[in-house]
Amino acid sequence: MSTRSATASVEVHIDPTAAFTAFTDEIDSWWVRGPINFFDAARAAQMRIEPGVGGRVLEVYTDADALELARVTVWEPGARLVYRSSVDDTETEVRFDPTGAGTRVTVRQYLLEGGERAFLFWPRIIKMFVPWCAERDRASRGPREMSRLHVGLYYEDPHEAARWLHRVFGLDSWKIPEEGDTFEWVDLHVGDVPILLFRSPKPPSTSDTADNVTHEIWVHVDDLDRHHAHARANGARIVSEITQHGYRAYVAEDLAGHRWTFAQARPTMR
Repeated sequence: MSTRSATASVEVHIDPTAAFTAFTDEIDSWWVRGPINFFDAARAAQMRIEPGVGGRVLEVYTDADALELARVTVWEPGARLVYRSSVDDTETEVRFDPTGAGTRVTVRQYLLEGGERAFLFWPRIIKMFVPWCAERDRASRGPREMSRLHVGLYYEDPHEAARWLHRVFGLDSWKIPEEGDTFEWVDLHVGDVPILLFRSPKPPSTSDTADNVTHEIWVHVDDLDRHHAHARANGARIVSEITQHGYRAYVAEDLAGHRWTFAQARPTMR
């Protein structure tokens, strides 16, 4: 089997030692809480990297439970971090190389020899690190939580749409896709409100055969099961039952046929 890998680099205007500290000690401040940025988004309360070789990369939950995502195998402050995944068959290397203006942070995630499962997510995630490094000296520590209201839009080519919306309307993102990128969806945002760009003609999480969906609203609620039961009992057409794909959600239609996605809110959402 040929090795599958994903590599991405960003430049930040702090020195390598500070960049290493920001990446590891402060991961919970720069890891944006988007819909698919956790394995169990409904319960996630914190991201944590324990220092030193043998340290764990953790997704921490409010009930004191945690999911071990990886184990650190190389810990060289200011230079290099390597960890081996506990949830798939990959290893990730993060290098911190000095530049004239600060540090180039390069992340390479690769499938281990003989491995089969690889969630190659870092090209999208690493862009979140840049704004945090620019503001960390004056920003408060703590999670960067998103609004409970999201907007979903469907395009024939969401990657091209994201570039157009960024260039023409000034909508921003931690990762404007480049030519050749193949993200499952693209996240833009206005303040703390995400705008999720999906590929037309059909929402990715529904079993419905309708092909005319152009947009939908996402709302995060405190008790998804109770909300789902209430909606069904009061006449909503359930397009997709409750499923989990990082986030936990269901899809329904209102009286005019508009699509709504209701997702379980995270404990840290306002």
